[in-house]
Amino acid sequence: MKNILAFSGSNRIHSLNARLLEKASEMAREMGAVVDIIDLRALDLPLYDGDYEEANGLPDGARTLKEAMLEADAFLIASPEYNSFPTPLLLNAIDWASRAESRDEAPLTAFKGKSAGLIAASPGPMGGLRSLSMLRTKLQNIGVTVVPAMAAIGGVTSETFVDEHFADTNSGRRLKGTLQALIQLSV
Repeated sequence: MKNILAFSGSNRIHSLNARLLEKASEMAREMGAVVDIIDLRALDLPLYDGDYEEANGLPDGARTLKEAMLEADAFLIASPEYNSFPTPLLLNAIDWASRAESRDEAPLTAFKGKSAGLIAASPGPMGGLRSLSMLRTKLQNIGVTVVPAMAAIGGVTSETFVDEHFADTNSGRRLKGTLQALIQLSV
């Protein structure tokens, strides 16, 4: 059974990507995975600053995130698109989690040997695909294996994930394919 840490790059409480993450987590659990969702907003991470880190070490929220990442086999990341890029919240969280706490800790320990599935939802027709492409590059650069199948779901409304028949739609099948690839890659 695979442990998946799921998180959304949105800081909006009822965002489309948070709702997609909940739906995807439910689907992954039905496939036999153990999924824990962490709220990046609740971690209250300051903007990454090397001077802050030198003076104070890692903030508690960064430690919480790193510990959860270390316990996970894989990550499921929902990424909204801000001007074709992942959100500052998501990028900042990744930057904090990448930091070593001591000279004895190898660089990027929270990411090495991990795999990730990338998903996005947007009212726009591309569904956040540009954000996922940029996020893929960042994650691969720090040692994460990203599953090839990304689920970018366009034309999303607040009702999209309410329908119990979502799994039977093209969007639902794309999402299921991403989740299956993530679970298989994490074996």
